[in-house]
Amino acid sequence: MKYRKLGNSDIEVSEISLGCWTLGGLNWVNGIPNGWANVDEKEAIAAVHYALDQGVNHFDNADVYGNGRAERLLAKALGKRNKEVIIATKVGWFPGTAAHAYEPQHIRHQLEQSLVNLQRDYIDLYYFHHADFGKGDYYLADAIEVMYRLKEEGKIRLVGQSAYTEADFLRVVPVVQPTVLQAVANALDDYFIRENTPIYRLLKERQMTFIAFSPLAQGLLLNKYSAKNPPTFANGDHRQKSGRFTPENLAKVEKIMAKIITRFGSDTRQLARVALQYILFQDVVSAVIPGFRNQRQVETNLWGQDKPLTAEDIAFIRKACAV
Repeated sequence: MKYRKLGNSDIEVSEISLGCWTLGGLNWVNGIPNGWANVDEKEAIAAVHYALDQGVNHFDNADVYGNGRAERLLAKALGKRNKEVIIATKVGWFPGTAAHAYEPQHIRHQLEQSLVNLQRDYIDLYYFHHADFGKGDYYLADAIEVMYRLKEEGKIRLVGQSAYTEADFLRVVPVVQPTVLQAVANALDDYFIRENTPIYRLLKERQMTFIAFSPLAQGLLLNKYSAKNPPTFANGDHRQKSGRFTPENLAKVEKIMAKIITRFGSDTRQLARVALQYILFQDVVSAVIPGFRNQRQVETNLWGQDKPLTAEDIAFIRKACAV
């Protein structure tokens, strides 16, 4: 396994790390589904053990994943090896009884609860989960103040910022001054890490690095789905109303995947390797964090860890996805 630094810190994470959203299972927040299909706990624990044995040292979590369930399951899976790894978690999407999830007292409360859930004394990387700090960024200054106070207290090692739009990153990063940015990045949607884009330049200028979530585009880049038979999802699964899985979008992805398969083959492990190494080709990326449900999926994600793509491969994939 290869490792890369988080920003200008001395913390190194495995290039292929693991996202723990799936561990939270079906879930709702304020009546809105934001979970995944439930996982088998024993299978998830076996998957974590396998990942640890292969050198994975970074697990990405959040308070909202199962409303704490994913953090607790990760801690159970790690057991005595908990302190061997880098754990990231987030605050922002679960408001609890607060008027806004970025109220300072709520941030402190959620951090303390995450420490209990994760059976930890500190969080290695603590993210603002989004950039909505209220109307006119009402909570921004106080949220930053409490975040850095928690860092001074030794409860956080690094501060991260997750967001969903370029405008949000450009607005809040100069104020938050995070070490790491996190957002979606995959071959179908790689804007944030493309050379010479505003976010790429921001990463370089501020010596930050990027963590890529959804690097497999929720399975689309594994050629898992068919436009003729689109998947259905249970209540509480955020994918139920996602535009990614409409027949129209699946038909578009099928055309892209047909081109990629002509060069790399249809083996799922090979397609996972192509998707993950495509993102890792960029120097601003510290890690990709594909999700997982069982050991087989972790094995698939790690199969190509020592098989980087060439510049010619990257150009081919970009052309294939430019439809």
